[in-house]
Amino acid sequence: MRALVLSGGRGTRLRPITHTRAKQLIPVANKPVLFYGLEAIAEAGIKKVGIVVGDTAEEIKKAVGDGKKFGLELTYINQAEPLGLAHAVLISRRFLGKEPFVMYLGDNLLKSGVKKFVEQFEKEKANSRILLAKVKNPSQFGVAELKGNKVIRLVEKPKKPKSDLALVGVYIFDQTIHQAVRAIKPSWRGELEITDAIQWLIDKGKDVRYQIVDGWWKDTGKVEDLLEANRMILDELQERIEGKVDEESRIEFKVRIEKGAVVKKSTIRGPVIIGKGALIEDAYIGPFTSISENCIIRSAEIEHSIVMAESRIENLPRRLSDSLIGKNSIIHCSRHKPGAFRLIIGDSSEVDLV
Repeated sequence: MRALVLSGGRGTRLRPITHTRAKQLIPVANKPVLFYGLEAIAEAGIKKVGIVVGDTAEEIKKAVGDGKKFGLELTYINQAEPLGLAHAVLISRRFLGKEPFVMYLGDNLLKSGVKKFVEQFEKEKANSRILLAKVKNPSQFGVAELKGNKVIRLVEKPKKPKSDLALVGVYIFDQTIHQAVRAIKPSWRGELEITDAIQWLIDKGKDVRYQIVDGWWKDTGKVEDLLEANRMILDELQERIEGKVDEESRIEFKVRIEKGAVVKKSTIRGPVIIGKGALIEDAYIGPFTSISENCIIRSAEIEHSIVMAESRIENLPRRLSDSLIGKNSIIHCSRHKPGAFRLIIGDSSEVDLV
């Protein structure tokens, strides 16, 4: 079995962060989202992986490399335009050959990984197996209609859903999917939709089965989803203090402080992770916060946030919360009078002054 990991797309819902970085490389608990998927694939015993890349190809290649650190053999497949998930399968035919494969969307997070998913497919020998998750708002997803252990219909964002089971961004296919992606037509969005390809399999009498997600699943396409994924992973954090913490600081609950990090005159209330080389001074870092490597947090309070590498946050008069701070950012408050807000804001930014 092989794997096809989709790491293209422009991440428009995460702008301005994705103006300068691939959405799959945004860190959750100080690890790029994409890495969780690659680790899950390796855990399932799959070695040969194709990564479909687009505009951010060079950044993805630099971060992932040849795959050896994950125990994988990687092939990069260029998708000139984001023309749909089924299109990604279409252009990957040479890599995939006649082998069955896992298709994994690179911005998805699954607590339970894909090992059991793969094992069940290999046991049953169906044509396809899809992952489903119960959601509160099924009309915002592709929804599956079921009969027994088989899928009988897929509907994309139905106004009146017939189930609360949404498609998760992980699928397994045998070689019949290659017929399907060649047979379907572009949707109204101008894309070849994987839901249409799976429906083609169903209509042709192919065996399409399902599995309910064991544990949580997050599609990290929006800021609130990233923060929730960060919270879920930090909630299972194992405490480890490898950096330096002075006697005037307090460390409470589950906190990981990595090598080279320094904490002075501060309170860290977990679950929190502090990255390598970070400096936390005269600060409060509250629950569900990830501080990446080489950040400086001084005279500030932060909670339920993701702060990316090389950023500096200083002298804030109020607590920073529910925030996603991009790499190499500077946030500070001047004490000069008269008081005013001074902002330098890029395209597609959002500023909430409360």
